[in-house]
Amino acid sequence: MGIATLSAADFRFGLETEYIVIDRETNQALWHTELTFERLNNLLEQVPLDGIPSLDGLELEPPHKKLMPFVVEGYHLPGKDFYTETGIVPTETTLPSQAKEMLPKGIEIRTPVCGSIEECLAVQRELLRRLDVVLATDGLGILAMSHHPNAHHFRGPQNKRRHDYWQWSMEVMTTYGPDINVGLPEELWKHLDQDDLLAKINYYGTALTLLSLRAPFRDGKLWNIRGQVGKSLRVYRRSIIAPPIEVHPHENRRLEFKVFDMTPSLDEMEGYFLLFLTLLLGDELKGRASQATRVYDSGHVAVDGFAAEDATERLAEIFAVSETVLPRWGFSTAGLKTLRARFDARRTPADDLIERYHALNDHLPTLIGQLARETVGQVGHA
Repeated sequence: MGIATLSAADFRFGLETEYIVIDRETNQALWHTELTFERLNNLLEQVPLDGIPSLDGLELEPPHKKLMPFVVEGYHLPGKDFYTETGIVPTETTLPSQAKEMLPKGIEIRTPVCGSIEECLAVQRELLRRLDVVLATDGLGILAMSHHPNAHHFRGPQNKRRHDYWQWSMEVMTTYGPDINVGLPEELWKHLDQDDLLAKINYYGTALTLLSLRAPFRDGKLWNIRGQVGKSLRVYRRSIIAPPIEVHPHENRRLEFKVFDMTPSLDEMEGYFLLFLTLLLGDELKGRASQATRVYDSGHVAVDGFAAEDATERLAEIFAVSETVLPRWGFSTAGLKTLRARFDARRTPADDLIERYHALNDHLPTLIGQLARETVGQVGHA
């Protein structure tokens, strides 16, 4: 089989989505200071899995004992063996007891491997519904927001042997986002130039991020930076240390695209898949950039949104190329309707959140309650 004979049916899809846990009564966003691994994991193990596709391809992540499409996301605490092997002695403790093994930041949903984007999103919707039902029995809910609205700083004992990995694991304790997973057909994988793909993502990735910016809050109020309200604290903080893509050659040739902010909208999530496919398959996209340029551009996009230099032009190029690339491979462009409308309006999701926040007299818990309902109800695009 050659590349020319490949189509949408030859790809595989998966989605990983991170959620903030909230108190349903107070609409307060919770964190490891209020939650424990045991409490959340016990709830996750109660979610029924009947009718859900096979979990083949998902890994059991310690300290979980049951393989599920749900995991408690957080900071893995190092054990005695780590200290013995490395000679590192912890200088601080983040909680009185480290027997919990993990300090939770939230909950992640991981769909099984699916044969189409439509199937993937349908499974995501059902998993989200079932999770919400179980969490409600303990007075908890979930929120799709890209940065914790109250927590900003986290530091834990070194839990990675590589210093940069340790820094990354601490930085992401307050950030939440989706991982767009696409499994490539073998013939396409053979022709994939990973260095060139990364250079392409460095150039166009921050432009794609524009459509998802959704983290304008810090420490319980709007994030002010250089005399203005920033659009995404998540993008601003993670751009330096977190990669925009991870490649997993031994997991059915899986590419894990990580540039987007979290969204409550499955319509937008469908668009994320299609835009990544356009970036991946669009040979017409000639822009390339270095890692340093990506970090620089990400900072500007995170603060300025559509006013960031060159970002709008790059995004327009991607939308134009999608019109020919996606049909060529058998994907419909209809799923881009929501994101294209956002692009045409030159308005980020953060702009909507800021407007709604002010309309509620700057009362963040009320906004969190609304967004939590939208997270589960799949309504709106704020």
